[in-house]
Amino acid sequence: MYFSELGFISLILAALFAVLTLVLAVIGAWKKRSQYTSSARHGALVVAAFLVLATAALVISFITHDFGVRYVTEHSSRSMPWYYVWAALYGGQEGSLLFWSFSLGLFTSLFVLTYKRAPAVLVPYVIATLMGIQLFLVLMLLTVSNPFVRLTAIPADGVGLNPLLLDPGMLLHPPLLLLGFMSFSLPYAFAVAAMISGHLNSEWLRAIRRWTLASWAIQSAGLLVGAWWAYHVLGWGGYWGWDPVENAALLPWLTSSAFLHSTMVQERRGMLKVWNLFLVIASFALTIFGTFEVRSGLISSVHSFAYSDIGGFFLVFLAVVIVFSTGLFLFRLPRLRPDQEFDSIVSREGVFLLNNFLLLGITFATLWGMLFPLLSSALNKQMMTVGPPFYNGVNGPLFALLILAMGVGPLLAWRRTSTSVIWRNIGVPLVLAALCAIILPLCGITNVLANIAFSICAFTGAAILYELWRGARVRHKHGESYPVAVFMLFKRYRQRYGGYIVHLGLVFLAIGVIASQFFQIQHDVTLKVGQQTEIAGYQLVFLGNLQQEETGKTVVTAQFQIWRDGKLLKYIYPGREVYHKMDQPVSKIEITTFGLNDLYVFLNDWDGPTKVGVRLFMNPLVPLIWYGGGLMLLGGLLCWWPAAQQGSRVRSQRRMSVPEKDEKQSAEVAV
Repeated sequence: MYFSELGFISLILAALFAVLTLVLAVIGAWKKRSQYTSSARHGALVVAAFLVLATAALVISFITHDFGVRYVTEHSSRSMPWYYVWAALYGGQEGSLLFWSFSLGLFTSLFVLTYKRAPAVLVPYVIATLMGIQLFLVLMLLTVSNPFVRLTAIPADGVGLNPLLLDPGMLLHPPLLLLGFMSFSLPYAFAVAAMISGHLNSEWLRAIRRWTLASWAIQSAGLLVGAWWAYHVLGWGGYWGWDPVENAALLPWLTSSAFLHSTMVQERRGMLKVWNLFLVIASFALTIFGTFEVRSGLISSVHSFAYSDIGGFFLVFLAVVIVFSTGLFLFRLPRLRPDQEFDSIVSREGVFLLNNFLLLGITFATLWGMLFPLLSSALNKQMMTVGPPFYNGVNGPLFALLILAMGVGPLLAWRRTSTSVIWRNIGVPLVLAALCAIILPLCGITNVLANIAFSICAFTGAAILYELWRGARVRHKHGESYPVAVFMLFKRYRQRYGGYIVHLGLVFLAIGVIASQFFQIQHDVTLKVGQQTEIAGYQLVFLGNLQQEETGKTVVTAQFQIWRDGKLLKYIYPGREVYHKMDQPVSKIEITTFGLNDLYVFLNDWDGPTKVGVRLFMNPLVPLIWYGGGLMLLGGLLCWWPAAQQGSRVRSQRRMSVPEKDEKQSAEVAV
């Protein structure tokens, strides 16, 4: 028996047990019998085991070069390093879908093993919903997207991955995005469970907070790695092109970010219940929409898979999800009335609501830009494309307002904030923002829009650091050193201060984006040996080209020296690799970081050993994008990290020390 046959049988068994588990979970919920729910939990583990077996069978088929499997032939070859052979597992449509199903099985198992942390009444409904999603995926694998189809004539070697995918980014970006898309299934399953059971208090929100944080963090990492991959591989000097598939990955990140903010309002004030359910449903629906978009072939993208009938099935599944969720939502709408009303828009919950509006505005604008070409083609019989100018022009101001709101929010109290408190809290950040607006033009940065954007970032960054300093100062007054005080703030209030770190990371990321968008320098030049060119004060001297033949490819390397102020700084070697089998060129881009600026050198053309054409970019502050993204992930991890046990927390509150009481009072100013 081939391993591919074992994999296919495993998928059949996974489908059968998914049906059985779904039925047991429904009976357990309907009859309120714990033995059925217990059996459903065990059934979910069995489904996951069969999916692990199926995935292992495909991995072994790749490792053993079983080119009798069509998917293995199309996405691997004997010359590929082993780590790219492993990455080929999710390099195509069938394998990526199997990876998604496999990951969902593992996440479901993790939920089943930790189910006691969730309200008991929700557990069978959650399992039933997850099994419904899992059943759809497995049925797709068994029918229209089978990764185990065998060929009648077995080739000696495979085609291999597209050379552009033979990059370290391939090892991280696709699995992170697939994990991110998949992980939104669990918050959605909780939302469905809450609506069906009528258990709509804040318990279901607390139960999914860490799951949603995990989804958000995974999706954030996937987007960040994807931007880095595009930056150092594609050769256009940028990191985000508003490509439809990039946008599809961004959409659920936006809605989940809104959800994480509005949950705090519901837990604190019993408000925004409708918003929270809507945002969870929207996040999951957008992951299905993104999967449909990638596989349907309707929207042109460099990231899309080839056209397949599976796109239509995902469209039907998306319609079922929307109709089913909307029906439940409307049915429970009368029970979603807020416990309290807004006392004032000038309050922390008012800013959270504004954040939601802004994030949803960005979501809608991005979705509209993706769908507009299809609508124009259907209505006017003419495809009209939407490019980066539209997204930058619409989303840019919305993101600026969002960052400003991030700075204002922590300075306001819950319920309402008096004018005197506002001015007292906002004074320091406002002064620093004003100084930024004055100093930047004196330093030669005269672009008005850029100065406004930088000043907004300065305000928000200062507001976050000011809040951190105020908390540390209170503890310091009672005897703690500042380092200890900061550590204790993060230890005792992880969610709050972890959120500040996320916001601070986003500020750094925004500064990098603003600088690189407004002040990027581009220079195209053709040089002969010994000639030099200059960009942003750096001189590049061309020394010649080297061309050599390697296994399956031709490698061309240009040699340059980088000089500044008469001092040799570095040798660089931008190049191209041309793969013979596919006649596919892949760029070897040289990115040299000086301080916080990137010198980006792309080999455009060459003529023998003595002539070269290069495209040069000076990208200011781009490293801040990667540092800021890393800071966001660190903050997300702090928010996700489990807090002390409830009993320990109660005992801690009973013996709360004076600095902690003062700190809490200063943090919760109420007027």
